Amino acid sequence: MPRSGIPVDQLLQGDCVEAMASLPDSCVSLAFADPPFNIGYEYDIYQDARKADEYLDWSLQWGRQVVRLLKPTGTFWLAIGDEFAAELKVLFHRELKLHLRSWVIWYYTFGVHCARKFARSHAHLFYFVKDPRQFTFHDDAVRVPSARQLIYADRRANPKGRLPDDTWILRPQDVPEGFQPASDTWYIPRVCGTFKERAGWHGCQMPEQILGRIIRACSSEGDLVLDPFAGSGTTLAAARKLGRRYLGFELSPQYADRAEARLASIHPGDPLEGSDEPFVTPRRVRVSPDGR
Repeated sequence: MPRSGIPVDQLLQGDCVEAMASLPDSCVSLAFADPPFNIGYEYDIYQDARKADEYLDWSLQWGRQVVRLLKPTGTFWLAIGDEFAAELKVLFHRELKLHLRSWVIWYYTFGVHCARKFARSHAHLFYFVKDPRQFTFHDDAVRVPSARQLIYADRRANPKGRLPDDTWILRPQDVPEGFQPASDTWYIPRVCGTFKERAGWHGCQMPEQILGRIIRACSSEGDLVLDPFAGSGTTLAAARKLGRRYLGFELSPQYADRAEARLASIHPGDPLEGSDEPFVTPRRVRVSPDGR
């Protein structure tokens, strides 16, 4: 328990709106939220098929708490799907007065199969700050080799590389001519069933490499990182590995227990799961026909 009685390095089971309301103002350096998308996904206890107005009202409730908890120099990242991306961008920007620095597209392979429309292979990552003039951004922590370095051997190239663009791709080897590591689509594969990283009990698991890039860039060692929808615990796991303090909330007792067990197996300094080199396939495990 750190200063001011704020719980840290903990995953607490319960409703995030109620739990965040008990915390003091301006105590969080970085918040990352990957809330339910309201697309009818079958969680164990949460109902993911609300009326649109009800879903947006609920989003405003938890969003107000996140913004209140952010320090004046704090940063908020939101992961969301197509259905409510536009509405939530307006909600956090216009209603909650955050400032949008980047609208990142995360592209992945093994997208969600759709029977009567194009298969989904992306998510939206909104990067907000509370103050557009004062915020944490460690550019050297997330630089990638530039085209001048890799292709042209240009002496004018910055030896540190360049910052990634705002489209993130995790498997560019699938489209080697279309996406480069420094492009504005971030390419990182979803955590599929055969990946070593896969927890196996939560269908919406984020890759640690996505959270690693965000945490390295937008927080410093020792900062408090908040995740109001902890799920499988990926944000908290990446924060722990990267030397940050963390606090998460999870509505499901079952998910919370399993995420706690995951965190208990992690030590600060452990490497992130998956490959930090986008042209290298992440580690996988062989799965037998019966799924074991």
